[in-house]
Amino acid sequence: MKHAIIFAHPNEQSFIASVARTYMQEARNAGHEVVVRDLYRVGFDPLLKMEELPRAGLNPMPDVAVEREMLGKAYIFVLVYPLWLNTPPAMMKGYLERVFGFGFAYGGDGDSASPLLKGRKLLVFSSSGAPMEWVTRTGAMDAIHTLFDDYFATLCGMNVLDHVHFGHIVPGATADFVQGRLADVKRTFQRHFRSNT
Repeated sequence: MKHAIIFAHPNEQSFIASVARTYMQEARNAGHEVVVRDLYRVGFDPLLKMEELPRAGLNPMPDVAVEREMLGKAYIFVLVYPLWLNTPPAMMKGYLERVFGFGFAYGGDGDSASPLLKGRKLLVFSSSGAPMEWVTRTGAMDAIHTLFDDYFATLCGMNVLDHVHFGHIVPGATADFVQGRLADVKRTFQRHFRSNT
């Protein structure tokens, strides 16, 4: 089983980067294939260009074609990102717009309502400096579930496995707190894939 881990954080020593690395190691330890797309380190351009707007006969830009080739056989898509202004970073949204666009994730037979990733799975890990209670009370989690989980998965034909959010991830968080959250990442993997290992 192939997992595609896509994460967005400018600091490669961030908590989010640790989540991505922990998930990657857990999947590899279970004998699964993993491809990692560290969007900041690969220098991905999140800006959708005019010539990329969906139309008949559209060929993807070279950088998008490379990404699609890497992700093509993935069965599990794992998005890992922080919340900034209670939404995923522009880098992540731009990646989804460009790479998971027409002709790759949807658009079968030229129909925008025709998903192309049927049967694949979506798993999301996010974090915020705000406590989970605040993220929930402000409606941010409901909005993210609606727009970045359920809608995206439906558009692509995927099923949402889980969205694990870590609240109150702040500079100075204790090592025990961080290790506890990374243990949650391992438990999430085991819960969904134990029978497949």
